[in-house]
Amino acid sequence: MLWVRNRRFWILGLTLASTLHAAELNPEALSVWEKYVQSADAAMRARLLPDHPFLWIDEAPERRRQLQGGEILVSGVGQQNPKKVPDGLIHHWIGAVFLPNSNLSSVFSVVRDYSHYRDYYDPAILDARAIQQTSSEDRYSVLLMNKALFSKIALDTEWDSAFTPAGSGRWYSLASAIRVQEIDDYGQPGEHKLPCGEGSGYIWRSHSITRYEEADGGVYVEQEAMVLSRDIPGGLRWVVNPMVRRLSKSAMTTSLRQTLSAVNNSTDRVAAQQPTSIQSRSFR
Repeated sequence: MLWVRNRRFWILGLTLASTLHAAELNPEALSVWEKYVQSADAAMRARLLPDHPFLWIDEAPERRRQLQGGEILVSGVGQQNPKKVPDGLIHHWIGAVFLPNSNLSSVFSVVRDYSHYRDYYDPAILDARAIQQTSSEDRYSVLLMNKALFSKIALDTEWDSAFTPAGSGRWYSLASAIRVQEIDDYGQPGEHKLPCGEGSGYIWRSHSITRYEEADGGVYVEQEAMVLSRDIPGGLRWVVNPMVRRLSKSAMTTSLRQTLSAVNNSTDRVAAQQPTSIQSRSFR
């Protein structure tokens, strides 16, 4: 899925603040986060109603045309982003891309191919692998790396995701990080994992909602990515907040572009393995 590839923008944007001192997850922040995720999931279910647009891009008529023209759209969600919570911040972004000459099967073969995430989403992802998969549910692990400034911090994460049909040619998925552990001194002799809820705090929790629609000779993919992080110290907010927003948009755009490339390459490989009609005639 797309959620996990967007971690770079929070990692990079919060490095300045997170290198000052360690932090701990505030239970009040966690409570606010859980209610926020429940609200976002409820808003997703509302999109299944007949009088609601399924896709965010259909809330403005020009968005679908922009995607068909090759643009990638990314926007913050809500008037305030990131949103302040007790000793923390909730970051919420939405992005969309059109994958031409593809279908849902070819897209799912990439976004559920966790063993190749390292190839698809280099350099943000060091490793990923499926733990358990069924036709509609996945559990998988992802190892993320932050090498910004002088820090060298990795995150060992584990995810649950579920894929649900939403009508003809439409699906959506929900994904949540059920475990996020920071690894100090990754790759060094002193490498060690910290308990959940401790560390620099640039990612405490993460959740995503991804919608898929097969139409117009391809597949529209749009994702809402949410993260709970530590707060930014007051004296640094005026510097860090604009940087977080700028890097968030840039990195989500890169992630969606990498998905487009991965799906295109996968489609090309399948086409290359199948003889064309001309090639078939040559064997007669």
